[in-house]
Amino acid sequence: MASTFPHDPSELRCADLTRLVRSLHPQVEVVDFKVVENKTFAAGTDDVSTAGRISADVELRGDGADSIARRWMIKVCRPDLGDIPLYENEVAFYTRLRSEVDVEVPVCFGGLYEPDKTGFAIALEDLRLRDVHFANVKSEVTIDQIRSLLRSLAALHARYWESPRFETDLAWVQPHTSGALYTMFNHPDAVPASIAKHVEMYQFKTELVEAAGQTVDGLYHEFRKLQKHQANLPQTLCHGDSHIGNAYLLPDGGTGLLDWQLMARGYCLHDVTYLMMTGLSVATRRRHQKELLDFYRAQLVERGIEDAPSPDELWLEYRRAAIWGVYIGWLTTETMNYGWDICVNNHIRLFTAYQDLECSEALADLPDAGSF
Repeated sequence: MASTFPHDPSELRCADLTRLVRSLHPQVEVVDFKVVENKTFAAGTDDVSTAGRISADVELRGDGADSIARRWMIKVCRPDLGDIPLYENEVAFYTRLRSEVDVEVPVCFGGLYEPDKTGFAIALEDLRLRDVHFANVKSEVTIDQIRSLLRSLAALHARYWESPRFETDLAWVQPHTSGALYTMFNHPDAVPASIAKHVEMYQFKTELVEAAGQTVDGLYHEFRKLQKHQANLPQTLCHGDSHIGNAYLLPDGGTGLLDWQLMARGYCLHDVTYLMMTGLSVATRRRHQKELLDFYRAQLVERGIEDAPSPDELWLEYRRAAIWGVYIGWLTTETMNYGWDICVNNHIRLFTAYQDLECSEALADLPDAGSF
């Protein structure tokens, strides 16, 4: 039996990298490699989030080797998190869906998920070789760049809008209301317990929740109401975690999407709302949010979506969808994952939007989701 894919680059061997590349290129072998950067849990870095990264230069041989870049950025597990469903989900995206998704996404050279062994690895192109800028909440992101990202989301959503394939070859794509990801985010002993702990631990989280006139339990119930409601709206393939930190900006003005660990079958505003509320400053969001929603809707219509939400529907569902970014998006995130500034600024943008848009009032008439 093959060993678990190493999360520490000092334990990495050619055989591990060969297993990885052969998941997509069965005739290719890694005959040598050199680690050029180590940003993993083992290295003690403070920006690992849910996965570490190993950059390596590889030497390849075999049929198809000429088509593969020699510099890889390899995502590996955080062993302290255990066998979380995010790993299996992202490998499935890159090895089963990446080739048909017609938006800017990193090229993948192989992906492995080894259940029960905390084995996870994805070999991606090193985007830094294309001089991209990795966005975050502190970045200067222009309205045109947000439009570019909305254009990409519209292309993704339109391609899979109410697709019958969700009942056939894409039945494996998890919805927001069942499956391993749903259990992780909804079970009281899983992410909700972690959120309650973080809000108690970090004073800024405590005070933002209080300033919103809320409690952790109240936000949890609103989040569950939203997901139950969105499951009855037109379903499509969602990126699932479209905060601005999962976007990259190309030198030519184009944009791309990273980190598909939360890819799911869901409602389009899940992605759109989270992008706009993290990608724009408070003042810029207030000034441009309605015109950007109109732009997104026009992109859907242009791509043949006849039942695209009306402007009034978009606005209401946008207001409702703010709860996801507040509760799951960032209350669950530890400051060590992204650093203090990025973490706090995301909280401020999302909680301000939650209050500006009267999210709680917009959710009030929805039926309760009940107990887990």
